[in-house]
Amino acid sequence: MLELIFAILFLIIFGKLLIFGIKAAWGLSKILLTIVFLPISLLFMVIGGLMSIALPLLLVVGVVSTVLIKSSR
Repeated sequence: MLELIFAILFLIIFGKLLIFGIKAAWGLSKILLTIVFLPISLLFMVIGGLMSIALPLLLVVGVVSTVLIKSSR
């Protein structure tokens, strides 16, 4: 009986920790992709001659970030 109670509590506690870990990893990956990957990929596009893709992408990201910043205030 004690093993059953232990197993249930074990799953509850580590289930909550697993969910917290997934949320933290998602937040960290969003920050990493936004701050590191996007500027580096835009630089490589410009260096590689893909200016026709990099400029519209930069404009769209700029407009979306400006709208989101103004709407959060």
